[in-house]
Amino acid sequence: MKLETIDKIAKKVKISSDFLEMYGKYKAKVDLSLYEKVKNNEDGKLILVTAITPTKAGEGKTTASIALVEGLNRLGQDALLCLREPSMGPVFGLKGGATGGGKVTIEPQEDINLHFTGDMHALTSSINLISAVIDNHIYQGNELNINPERIVWKRAIDTNDRELRSITIGQGSKINGIVREEHFEITVASELMAIMCISSSKEDFKRRISNIIVAYTFDEEPVYLKDLKIVNAVMKLMDKALSPNLVQTSENEPAFVHGGPFANIAHGCSSLIATKLALKLSPIVVTEAGFAADLGAEKFLDIKCRIGNLKPSMVVLVATIRALKMHGGVAFEDLDKENLDALKEGIANLHQHYMNLRKYELPVVVAINHFKDDTENEIKLLENWCSSFGIRYAFLDGFLKGGEGSTKLANKVLETLATTNANKFKYLYDVNDTIENKINIIAKEIYRADGVDFTEKAKEDIKRIEALGRDKLVICMAKTQSSFSDNPKLINTPKNFRITVKEVKLSNGAEFIVVLCGSILTMPGLPKVPAAVNF
Repeated sequence: MKLETIDKIAKKVKISSDFLEMYGKYKAKVDLSLYEKVKNNEDGKLILVTAITPTKAGEGKTTASIALVEGLNRLGQDALLCLREPSMGPVFGLKGGATGGGKVTIEPQEDINLHFTGDMHALTSSINLISAVIDNHIYQGNELNINPERIVWKRAIDTNDRELRSITIGQGSKINGIVREEHFEITVASELMAIMCISSSKEDFKRRISNIIVAYTFDEEPVYLKDLKIVNAVMKLMDKALSPNLVQTSENEPAFVHGGPFANIAHGCSSLIATKLALKLSPIVVTEAGFAADLGAEKFLDIKCRIGNLKPSMVVLVATIRALKMHGGVAFEDLDKENLDALKEGIANLHQHYMNLRKYELPVVVAINHFKDDTENEIKLLENWCSSFGIRYAFLDGFLKGGEGSTKLANKVLETLATTNANKFKYLYDVNDTIENKINIIAKEIYRADGVDFTEKAKEDIKRIEALGRDKLVICMAKTQSSFSDNPKLINTPKNFRITVKEVKLSNGAEFIVVLCGSILTMPGLPKVPAAVNF
Protein backbone atom coordinates (compact mmCIF):
# COMPACT_ATOMS: atom_id res chain seq x y z
CA MET A 1 0.00 0.00 0.00
CA LYS A 2 1.45 3.33 -1.09
CA LEU A 3 -0.19 6.50 0.17
CA GLU A 4 -0.66 9.51 -2.08
CA THR A 5 0.10 12.97 -0.75
CA ILE A 6 -3.09 14.60 0.49
CA ASP A 7 -3.04 17.37 -2.15
CA LYS A 8 -3.38 14.66 -4.85
CA ILE A 9 -6.27 13.07 -2.97
CA ALA A 10 -7.94 16.50 -2.72
CA LYS A 11 -7.79 16.94 -6.49
CA LYS A 12 -9.97 13.82 -6.92
CA VAL A 13 -12.85 15.81 -5.45
CA LYS A 14 -11.78 19.10 -7.01
CA ILE A 15 -10.45 20.69 -3.81
CA SER A 16 -7.61 23.05 -4.67
CA SER A 17 -4.62 23.46 -2.34
CA ASP A 18 -5.90 26.99 -1.52
CA PHE A 19 -8.53 25.35 0.72
CA LEU A 20 -6.18 22.90 2.44
CA GLU A 21 -4.34 23.29 5.72
CA MET A 22 -1.74 20.53 5.73
CA TYR A 23 -1.04 18.34 8.76
CA GLY A 24 1.98 16.57 7.31
CA LYS A 25 1.94 14.71 3.97
CA TYR A 26 -1.21 12.65 4.40
CA LYS A 27 -3.73 14.70 6.41
CA ALA A 28 -5.36 18.08 5.88
CA LYS A 29 -8.09 20.32 7.20
CA VAL A 30 -10.48 21.64 4.54
CA ASP A 31 -11.31 25.31 4.99
CA LEU A 32 -15.03 25.91 5.48
CA SER A 33 -14.96 28.76 2.98
CA LEU A 34 -14.95 26.07 0.26
CA TYR A 35 -18.66 25.49 0.92
CA GLU A 36 -19.50 28.99 -0.29
CA LYS A 37 -17.74 28.22 -3.56
CA VAL A 38 -19.56 24.94 -4.20
CA LYS A 39 -22.91 25.52 -2.46
CA ASN A 40 -24.79 25.84 -5.76
CA ASN A 41 -23.59 22.44 -6.98
CA GLU A 42 -26.24 19.74 -7.19
CA ASP A 43 -26.18 17.42 -4.18
CA GLY A 44 -24.83 13.93 -4.68
CA LYS A 45 -26.67 10.80 -3.57
CA LEU A 46 -26.32 9.96 0.11
CA ILE A 47 -25.94 6.32 1.18
CA LEU A 48 -26.16 5.32 4.83
CA VAL A 49 -24.34 2.21 6.05
CA THR A 50 -25.77 0.62 9.19
CA ALA A 51 -25.79 -2.85 10.77
CA ILE A 52 -27.61 -5.55 12.69
CA THR A 53 -27.43 -5.60 16.50
CA PRO A 54 -23.74 -5.80 17.46
CA THR A 55 -22.21 -8.99 18.82
CA LYS A 56 -18.78 -10.11 19.95
CA ALA A 57 -18.41 -11.73 16.51
CA GLY A 58 -18.24 -8.32 14.85
CA GLU A 59 -20.22 -7.00 11.91
CA GLY A 60 -17.66 -4.77 10.16
CA LYS A 61 -19.78 -1.68 9.48
CA THR A 62 -16.83 0.71 9.10
CA THR A 63 -14.96 -1.85 7.00
CA ALA A 64 -18.03 -2.21 4.78
CA SER A 65 -18.33 1.56 4.37
CA ILE A 66 -14.71 1.86 3.23
CA ALA A 67 -15.05 -1.22 1.02
CA LEU A 68 -18.14 0.20 -0.70
CA VAL A 69 -16.32 3.41 -1.65
CA GLU A 70 -13.36 1.41 -2.98
CA GLY A 71 -15.69 -0.92 -4.88
CA LEU A 72 -17.56 2.01 -6.45
CA ASN A 73 -14.32 3.60 -7.56
CA ARG A 74 -13.16 0.26 -9.04
CA LEU A 75 -16.27 0.46 -11.22
CA GLY A 76 -15.35 3.97 -12.35
CA GLN A 77 -17.89 5.67 -10.09
CA ASP A 78 -16.60 8.62 -8.04
CA ALA A 79 -17.56 8.38 -4.38
CA LEU A 80 -16.56 10.18 -1.20
CA LEU A 81 -16.50 8.61 2.27
CA CYS A 82 -17.65 10.35 5.47
CA LEU A 83 -16.72 8.60 8.73
CA ARG A 84 -16.52 9.39 12.44
CA GLU A 85 -13.10 9.95 13.96
CA PRO A 86 -12.09 7.48 16.69
CA SER A 87 -11.92 8.26 20.39
CA MET A 88 -8.73 7.22 22.16
CA GLY A 89 -10.81 5.68 24.95
CA PRO A 90 -11.95 2.66 22.90
CA VAL A 91 -8.62 2.60 21.00
CA PHE A 92 -6.77 1.80 24.24
CA GLY A 93 -9.73 0.00 25.85
CA LEU A 94 -11.80 -2.91 24.59
CA LYS A 95 -12.68 -2.05 21.00
CA GLY A 96 -9.29 -1.02 19.63
CA GLY A 97 -8.99 1.25 16.61
CA ALA A 98 -11.79 2.34 14.29
CA THR A 99 -10.15 2.68 10.90
CA GLY A 100 -11.41 -0.46 9.14
CA GLY A 101 -9.46 -3.67 8.75
CA GLY A 102 -7.64 -5.97 6.37
CA LYS A 103 -7.32 -4.41 2.93
CA VAL A 104 -9.96 -1.75 3.53
CA THR A 105 -8.70 0.93 5.88
CA ILE A 106 -8.49 4.68 6.16
CA GLU A 107 -4.98 6.06 6.33
CA PRO A 108 -2.73 7.01 8.05
CA GLN A 109 -4.33 4.63 10.58
CA GLU A 110 -2.16 5.36 13.59
CA ASP A 111 -2.53 9.12 13.26
CA ILE A 112 -6.31 8.88 12.86
CA ASN A 113 -6.66 6.59 15.89
CA LEU A 114 -4.47 8.77 18.11
CA HIS A 115 -3.89 12.54 18.00
CA PHE A 116 -5.04 13.04 14.39
CA THR A 117 -5.46 16.80 13.78
CA GLY A 118 -6.20 17.76 17.39
CA ASP A 119 -10.02 17.83 17.26
CA MET A 120 -10.36 15.76 20.44
CA HIS A 121 -7.85 17.99 22.23
CA ALA A 122 -9.83 21.10 21.22
CA LEU A 123 -13.07 19.54 22.44
CA THR A 124 -11.60 18.33 25.73
CA SER A 125 -9.98 21.70 26.39
CA SER A 126 -13.22 23.54 25.64
CA ILE A 127 -15.30 21.24 27.84
CA ASN A 128 -12.93 21.64 30.78
CA LEU A 129 -12.62 25.41 30.29
CA ILE A 130 -16.40 25.64 30.75
CA SER A 131 -16.19 23.57 33.95
CA ALA A 132 -13.32 25.64 35.31
CA VAL A 133 -15.22 28.89 34.68
CA ILE A 134 -18.38 27.54 36.35
CA ASP A 135 -16.50 26.58 39.53
CA ASN A 136 -14.51 29.80 39.51
CA HIS A 137 -17.71 31.82 39.14
CA ILE A 138 -19.14 30.19 42.27
CA TYR A 139 -15.87 30.68 44.16
CA GLN A 140 -15.68 34.38 43.18
CA GLY A 141 -19.10 35.30 44.60
CA ASN A 142 -21.64 33.41 42.46
CA GLU A 143 -23.33 36.38 40.83
CA LEU A 144 -25.50 34.04 38.77
CA ASN A 145 -26.80 32.26 41.90
CA ILE A 146 -25.67 28.84 40.60
CA ASN A 147 -26.63 25.91 42.80
CA PRO A 148 -23.47 23.75 43.08
CA GLU A 149 -25.67 20.70 43.43
CA ARG A 150 -27.41 21.51 40.13
CA ILE A 151 -24.40 21.84 37.85
CA VAL A 152 -25.23 19.63 34.85
CA TRP A 153 -22.06 20.27 32.82
CA LYS A 154 -19.41 17.57 33.30
CA ARG A 155 -15.67 17.60 32.87
CA ALA A 156 -14.22 15.30 30.20
CA ILE A 157 -11.18 13.31 29.17
CA ASP A 158 -10.64 11.23 26.02
CA THR A 159 -9.65 8.13 28.00
CA ASN A 160 -11.58 5.26 29.54
CA ASP A 161 -11.23 5.87 33.31
CA ARG A 162 -13.93 4.52 35.61
CA GLU A 163 -12.30 6.19 38.65
CA LEU A 164 -13.42 9.57 37.32
CA ARG A 165 -17.12 8.74 36.99
CA SER A 166 -17.88 10.19 40.43
CA ILE A 167 -15.31 12.20 42.37
CA THR A 168 -15.12 15.01 44.91
CA ILE A 169 -13.40 18.26 43.94
CA GLY A 170 -12.32 21.32 45.92
CA GLN A 171 -11.02 19.34 48.89
CA GLY A 172 -8.57 20.89 51.32
CA SER A 173 -8.45 24.56 52.28
CA LYS A 174 -10.95 27.16 51.03
CA ILE A 175 -8.48 28.44 48.42
CA ASN A 176 -9.02 25.15 46.55
CA GLY A 177 -12.59 26.13 45.69
CA ILE A 178 -16.01 24.81 46.62
CA VAL A 179 -16.21 21.19 47.72
CA ARG A 180 -18.73 19.36 45.55
CA GLU A 181 -19.37 16.09 43.78
CA GLU A 182 -18.16 16.09 40.16
CA HIS A 183 -18.47 13.66 37.27
CA PHE A 184 -16.27 13.09 34.24
CA GLU A 185 -17.48 11.71 30.94
CA ILE A 186 -15.48 10.65 27.92
CA THR A 187 -15.04 13.55 25.48
CA VAL A 188 -17.16 11.96 22.75
CA ALA A 189 -20.14 11.68 25.13
CA SER A 190 -20.22 15.42 25.83
CA GLU A 191 -22.92 17.67 24.43
CA LEU A 192 -20.16 19.77 22.88
CA MET A 193 -19.20 16.87 20.59
CA ALA A 194 -22.86 16.42 19.66
CA ILE A 195 -23.13 20.13 18.84
CA MET A 196 -19.95 20.03 16.74
CA CYS A 197 -21.48 17.23 14.68
CA ILE A 198 -25.01 18.62 14.32
CA SER A 199 -24.05 22.22 13.46
CA SER A 200 -24.30 23.32 9.84
CA SER A 201 -21.72 26.13 10.07
CA LYS A 202 -19.50 28.07 12.47
CA GLU A 203 -22.32 30.54 13.01
CA ASP A 204 -24.73 27.74 13.84
CA PHE A 205 -22.16 26.20 16.20
CA LYS A 206 -21.78 29.51 18.04
CA ARG A 207 -25.56 29.89 18.36
CA ARG A 208 -25.91 26.38 19.73
CA ILE A 209 -23.11 26.53 22.29
CA SER A 210 -24.48 29.85 23.55
CA ASN A 211 -27.66 27.98 24.46
CA ILE A 212 -26.06 25.10 26.35
CA ILE A 213 -27.60 24.78 29.83
CA VAL A 214 -24.63 24.31 32.17
CA ALA A 215 -26.42 24.54 35.53
CA TYR A 216 -29.54 25.67 37.38
CA THR A 217 -29.87 28.37 40.00
CA PHE A 218 -31.16 27.90 43.55
CA ASP A 219 -34.48 29.05 42.07
CA GLU A 220 -34.33 26.27 39.42
CA GLU A 221 -33.76 28.74 36.58
CA PRO A 222 -31.41 27.55 33.79
CA VAL A 223 -27.92 29.04 33.48
CA TYR A 224 -26.68 29.16 29.90
CA LEU A 225 -23.13 29.14 28.58
CA LYS A 226 -23.65 32.65 27.24
CA ASP A 227 -24.30 33.81 30.83
CA LEU A 228 -20.67 32.90 31.64
CA LYS A 229 -19.47 35.19 28.81
CA ILE A 230 -16.97 32.68 27.43
CA VAL A 231 -18.66 31.80 24.12
CA ASN A 232 -15.94 33.58 22.15
CA ALA A 233 -13.21 31.79 24.12
CA VAL A 234 -14.76 28.41 23.23
CA MET A 235 -15.01 29.51 19.60
CA LYS A 236 -11.28 30.29 19.60
CA LEU A 237 -10.47 26.83 20.95
CA MET A 238 -12.83 25.11 18.49
CA ASP A 239 -12.07 27.17 15.39
CA LYS A 240 -9.84 24.65 13.59
CA ALA A 241 -11.73 21.63 14.92
CA LEU A 242 -14.87 22.67 13.01
CA SER A 243 -13.14 22.12 9.65
CA PRO A 244 -13.43 18.60 8.17
CA ASN A 245 -10.38 16.34 8.05
CA LEU A 246 -9.42 14.92 4.67
CA VAL A 247 -7.56 11.57 4.52
CA GLN A 248 -7.59 8.58 2.15
CA THR A 249 -8.56 4.93 1.97
CA SER A 250 -6.01 2.16 1.50
CA GLU A 251 -6.70 2.43 -2.25
CA ASN A 252 -6.18 6.19 -2.28
CA GLU A 253 -9.82 7.26 -2.38
CA PRO A 254 -10.85 10.46 -0.54
CA ALA A 255 -12.42 10.34 2.92
CA PHE A 256 -13.70 12.98 5.34
CA VAL A 257 -13.16 11.82 8.92
CA HIS A 258 -14.71 14.37 11.27
CA GLY A 259 -16.39 14.19 14.66
CA GLY A 260 -17.65 11.15 16.51
CA PRO A 261 -20.36 11.40 19.20
CA PHE A 262 -21.34 8.21 21.03
CA ALA A 263 -24.36 6.55 19.44
CA ASN A 264 -25.90 5.26 22.67
CA ILE A 265 -25.93 8.67 24.44
CA ALA A 266 -25.83 11.06 21.45
CA HIS A 267 -26.65 10.72 17.75
CA GLY A 268 -23.58 8.73 16.65
CA CYS A 269 -22.90 10.37 13.26
CA SER A 270 -19.94 12.17 11.73
CA SER A 271 -20.29 15.92 11.31
CA LEU A 272 -23.10 17.51 9.35
CA ILE A 273 -20.59 20.08 8.11
CA ALA A 274 -18.49 17.34 6.46
CA THR A 275 -21.56 15.54 5.05
CA LYS A 276 -23.06 18.67 3.47
CA LEU A 277 -19.70 19.63 1.95
CA ALA A 278 -19.17 16.08 0.64
CA LEU A 279 -22.57 16.12 -1.09
CA LYS A 280 -21.49 19.22 -3.04
CA LEU A 281 -18.19 17.61 -4.07
CA SER A 282 -19.13 14.07 -5.09
CA PRO A 283 -21.96 12.34 -7.00
CA ILE A 284 -22.11 9.64 -4.30
CA VAL A 285 -21.41 10.04 -0.58
CA VAL A 286 -21.15 7.00 1.71
CA THR A 287 -21.49 7.51 5.45
CA GLU A 288 -22.17 5.36 8.52
CA ALA A 289 -24.02 5.69 11.80
CA GLY A 290 -22.94 4.18 15.11
CA PHE A 291 -23.97 0.78 16.45
CA ALA A 292 -27.02 -0.94 14.93
CA ALA A 293 -29.91 0.43 12.92
CA ASP A 294 -32.16 0.76 16.00
CA LEU A 295 -29.75 3.35 17.44
CA GLY A 296 -27.46 4.76 14.76
CA ALA A 297 -29.72 4.61 11.72
CA GLU A 298 -32.81 5.81 13.59
CA LYS A 299 -30.88 8.82 14.91
CA PHE A 300 -29.21 9.51 11.56
CA LEU A 301 -32.58 9.53 9.81
CA ASP A 302 -34.70 11.22 12.48
CA ILE A 303 -32.12 13.63 13.94
CA LYS A 304 -29.27 14.37 11.54
CA CYS A 305 -31.32 14.25 8.33
CA ARG A 306 -34.12 16.34 9.85
CA ILE A 307 -31.84 19.02 11.31
CA GLY A 308 -29.56 19.08 8.25
CA ASN A 309 -32.37 18.75 5.68
CA LEU A 310 -30.61 15.72 4.18
CA LYS A 311 -32.40 13.38 1.77
CA PRO A 312 -30.69 9.97 1.82
CA SER A 313 -31.12 7.82 -1.27
CA MET A 314 -30.70 4.35 0.25
CA VAL A 315 -29.37 2.26 3.14
CA VAL A 316 -26.83 -0.58 3.24
CA LEU A 317 -27.52 -2.98 6.12
CA VAL A 318 -24.42 -4.96 7.16
CA ALA A 319 -24.59 -8.45 8.64
CA THR A 320 -22.38 -11.51 9.04
CA ILE A 321 -23.33 -15.16 9.23
CA ARG A 322 -21.25 -15.40 12.40
CA ALA A 323 -23.18 -12.63 14.15
CA LEU A 324 -26.53 -14.04 13.03
CA LYS A 325 -25.58 -17.41 14.52
CA MET A 326 -24.74 -15.66 17.81
CA HIS A 327 -28.22 -14.12 17.79
CA GLY A 328 -29.46 -17.65 17.22
CA GLY A 329 -27.83 -18.77 20.46
CA VAL A 330 -24.39 -20.06 19.40
CA ALA A 331 -21.49 -19.38 21.77
CA PHE A 332 -18.65 -17.25 20.41
CA GLU A 333 -16.24 -20.21 20.71
CA ASP A 334 -18.43 -22.37 18.43
CA LEU A 335 -18.98 -19.94 15.58
CA ASP A 336 -16.60 -21.77 13.24
CA LYS A 337 -18.95 -24.80 13.24
CA GLU A 338 -21.83 -25.02 10.79
CA ASN A 339 -25.19 -24.44 12.50
CA LEU A 340 -28.12 -23.93 10.16
CA ASP A 341 -30.76 -23.97 12.89
CA ALA A 342 -29.05 -21.14 14.79
CA LEU A 343 -28.63 -19.18 11.57
CA LYS A 344 -32.35 -19.53 10.79
CA GLU A 345 -33.15 -18.31 14.29
CA GLY A 346 -30.71 -15.39 14.17
CA ILE A 347 -31.90 -14.14 10.78
CA ALA A 348 -34.88 -12.69 12.66
CA ASN A 349 -32.58 -9.89 13.89
CA LEU A 350 -31.60 -9.00 10.32
CA HIS A 351 -35.24 -9.12 9.23
CA GLN A 352 -36.45 -6.77 11.97
CA HIS A 353 -33.75 -4.20 11.19
CA TYR A 354 -34.59 -4.47 7.49
CA MET A 355 -38.31 -3.96 8.03
CA ASN A 356 -37.63 -1.03 10.38
CA LEU A 357 -35.54 0.73 7.73
CA ARG A 358 -38.26 0.25 5.14
CA LYS A 359 -40.56 2.35 7.35
CA TYR A 360 -38.52 5.37 6.21
CA GLU A 361 -39.49 4.58 2.59
CA LEU A 362 -35.85 3.99 1.67
CA PRO A 363 -34.49 1.13 -0.46
CA VAL A 364 -32.23 -1.25 1.48
CA VAL A 365 -29.40 -3.50 0.31
CA VAL A 366 -28.11 -6.18 2.69
CA ALA A 367 -24.31 -6.49 2.69
CA ILE A 368 -23.09 -9.81 4.04
CA ASN A 369 -19.52 -9.53 5.25
CA HIS A 370 -17.87 -12.79 4.29
CA PHE A 371 -15.75 -14.84 6.73
CA LYS A 372 -13.60 -17.85 5.87
CA ASP A 373 -15.62 -20.03 8.29
CA ASP A 374 -18.92 -19.42 6.46
CA THR A 375 -19.99 -22.77 4.99
CA GLU A 376 -21.62 -23.30 1.60
CA ASN A 377 -24.82 -24.48 3.29
CA GLU A 378 -24.97 -21.39 5.50
CA ILE A 379 -24.34 -19.08 2.55
CA LYS A 380 -27.04 -20.81 0.51
CA LEU A 381 -29.54 -20.60 3.38
CA LEU A 382 -29.02 -16.85 3.78
CA GLU A 383 -29.17 -16.26 0.01
CA ASN A 384 -32.42 -18.21 -0.24
CA TRP A 385 -33.90 -16.29 2.67
CA CYS A 386 -33.03 -12.92 1.09
CA SER A 387 -34.46 -14.04 -2.27
CA SER A 388 -37.68 -15.32 -0.69
CA PHE A 389 -38.39 -11.84 0.71
CA GLY A 390 -37.26 -10.02 -2.42
CA ILE A 391 -34.37 -8.43 -0.51
CA ARG A 392 -31.45 -7.07 -2.52
CA TYR A 393 -28.19 -8.46 -1.14
CA ALA A 394 -24.52 -8.95 -1.94
CA PHE A 395 -21.63 -10.77 -0.29
CA LEU A 396 -18.66 -8.59 0.54
CA ASP A 397 -15.01 -9.65 0.53
CA GLY A 398 -13.39 -6.26 1.06
CA PHE A 399 -11.46 -7.29 4.17
CA LEU A 400 -9.46 -9.90 2.24
CA LYS A 401 -9.54 -8.49 -1.29
CA GLY A 402 -10.01 -4.72 -0.93
CA GLY A 403 -11.88 -2.92 -3.70
CA GLU A 404 -11.73 -5.99 -5.93
CA GLY A 405 -13.77 -7.93 -3.37
CA SER A 406 -16.25 -5.09 -3.00
CA THR A 407 -17.51 -4.68 -6.57
CA LYS A 408 -20.51 -7.03 -6.11
CA LEU A 409 -21.87 -4.79 -3.38
CA ALA A 410 -20.98 -1.67 -5.37
CA ASN A 411 -22.83 -3.03 -8.41
CA LYS A 412 -25.89 -3.83 -6.29
CA VAL A 413 -25.83 -0.30 -4.85
CA LEU A 414 -25.57 1.30 -8.30
CA GLU A 415 -28.37 -0.94 -9.58
CA THR A 416 -30.54 0.12 -6.63
CA LEU A 417 -29.83 3.82 -7.16
CA ALA A 418 -30.66 3.50 -10.87
CA THR A 419 -33.95 1.64 -10.38
CA THR A 420 -35.30 3.50 -7.36
CA ASN A 421 -38.19 5.90 -7.88
CA ALA A 422 -38.06 9.54 -6.77
CA ASN A 423 -37.02 9.92 -3.15
CA LYS A 424 -39.92 9.14 -0.82
CA PHE A 425 -37.91 9.41 2.40
CA LYS A 426 -40.00 10.23 5.46
CA TYR A 427 -39.37 10.57 9.21
CA LEU A 428 -40.63 8.14 11.81
CA TYR A 429 -42.45 10.73 13.93
CA ASP A 430 -43.75 14.30 13.92
CA VAL A 431 -41.33 16.48 15.88
CA ASN A 432 -44.27 18.59 17.11
CA ASP A 433 -45.85 15.62 18.88
CA THR A 434 -45.56 15.30 22.68
CA ILE A 435 -42.36 13.95 24.21
CA GLU A 436 -44.15 10.84 25.48
CA ASN A 437 -45.73 10.08 22.11
CA LYS A 438 -42.42 10.47 20.24
CA ILE A 439 -40.72 8.09 22.67
CA ASN A 440 -43.57 5.59 22.37
CA ILE A 441 -43.40 5.63 18.57
CA ILE A 442 -39.68 4.83 18.58
CA ALA A 443 -40.08 2.13 21.25
CA LYS A 444 -43.00 0.41 19.52
CA GLU A 445 -42.06 0.88 15.86
CA ILE A 446 -38.29 0.28 16.07
CA TYR A 447 -37.67 -1.74 19.24
CA ARG A 448 -41.05 -3.56 18.98
CA ALA A 449 -41.72 -2.97 22.68
CA ASP A 450 -45.21 -3.44 24.10
CA GLY A 451 -45.05 0.04 25.64
CA VAL A 452 -43.05 2.52 27.70
CA ASP A 453 -42.95 3.03 31.47
CA PHE A 454 -41.83 6.42 32.77
CA THR A 455 -40.32 6.73 36.26
CA GLU A 456 -41.49 9.59 38.45
CA LYS A 457 -38.17 11.33 37.83
CA ALA A 458 -38.63 11.00 34.07
CA LYS A 459 -42.13 12.49 34.34
CA GLU A 460 -40.77 15.45 36.32
CA ASP A 461 -37.97 15.89 33.78
CA ILE A 462 -40.52 16.04 30.97
CA LYS A 463 -42.58 18.65 32.81
CA ARG A 464 -39.47 20.78 33.30
CA ILE A 465 -38.61 20.57 29.57
CA GLU A 466 -42.19 21.47 28.66
CA ALA A 467 -42.06 24.47 31.01
CA LEU A 468 -38.98 25.69 29.14
CA GLY A 469 -40.88 25.38 25.86
CA ARG A 470 -38.36 22.86 24.51
CA ASP A 471 -40.63 19.84 24.06
CA LYS A 472 -40.86 20.15 20.26
CA LEU A 473 -37.33 18.84 19.72
CA VAL A 474 -36.13 15.56 18.24
CA ILE A 475 -35.70 12.55 20.52
CA CYS A 476 -32.30 10.97 21.17
CA MET A 477 -32.78 7.55 22.77
CA ALA A 478 -29.99 6.41 25.10
CA LYS A 479 -30.02 2.67 25.65
CA THR A 480 -27.87 -0.41 25.29
CA GLN A 481 -26.51 -1.14 21.83
CA SER A 482 -26.62 -4.91 22.48
CA SER A 483 -30.37 -5.41 22.22
CA PHE A 484 -33.51 -3.98 20.67
CA SER A 485 -34.70 -3.72 24.28
CA ASP A 486 -33.15 -1.82 27.20
CA ASN A 487 -31.75 -5.10 28.57
CA PRO A 488 -28.41 -6.07 26.94
CA LYS A 489 -29.03 -9.76 27.71
CA LEU A 490 -32.09 -9.96 25.46
CA ILE A 491 -30.50 -10.77 22.09
CA ASN A 492 -32.00 -11.37 18.63
CA THR A 493 -35.60 -10.01 18.55
CA PRO A 494 -37.00 -9.93 22.09
CA LYS A 495 -40.78 -10.07 22.53
CA ASN A 496 -43.21 -9.15 25.33
CA PHE A 497 -41.07 -6.46 26.92
CA ARG A 498 -41.50 -2.84 27.90
CA ILE A 499 -39.00 0.02 27.81
CA THR A 500 -38.34 1.86 31.08
CA VAL A 501 -37.42 5.53 30.81
CA LYS A 502 -35.40 6.42 33.89
CA GLU A 503 -34.48 10.00 33.09
CA VAL A 504 -35.04 12.62 30.38
CA LYS A 505 -32.37 15.26 29.76
CA LEU A 506 -32.45 18.37 27.64
CA SER A 507 -29.41 18.90 25.40
CA ASN A 508 -30.44 22.47 24.73
CA GLY A 509 -27.51 23.39 22.51
CA ALA A 510 -27.64 20.22 20.45
CA GLU A 511 -31.40 20.75 20.31
CA PHE A 512 -32.44 17.24 21.17
CA ILE A 513 -34.01 15.49 24.14
CA VAL A 514 -31.94 12.60 25.54
CA VAL A 515 -34.06 9.74 26.88
CA LEU A 516 -32.14 7.43 29.23
CA CYS A 517 -33.25 3.80 29.28
CA GLY A 518 -31.42 1.17 31.29
CA SER A 519 -27.87 1.74 32.50
CA ILE A 520 -25.86 4.00 30.20
CA LEU A 521 -22.27 4.88 31.08
CA THR A 522 -20.86 8.07 29.62
CA MET A 523 -17.42 7.19 31.03
CA PRO A 524 -16.36 3.66 30.03
CA GLY A 525 -13.92 1.60 32.06
CA LEU A 526 -10.98 -0.45 30.87
CA PRO A 527 -11.22 -4.25 30.50
CA LYS A 528 -8.98 -6.61 32.44
CA VAL A 529 -6.56 -6.65 29.51
CA PRO A 530 -6.81 -3.24 27.79
CA ALA A 531 -5.93 -2.96 24.10
CA ALA A 532 -3.19 -0.57 25.27
CA VAL A 533 -1.03 -3.47 26.51
CA ASN A 534 -0.90 -4.94 23.00
CA PHE A 535 0.47 -1.85 21.28
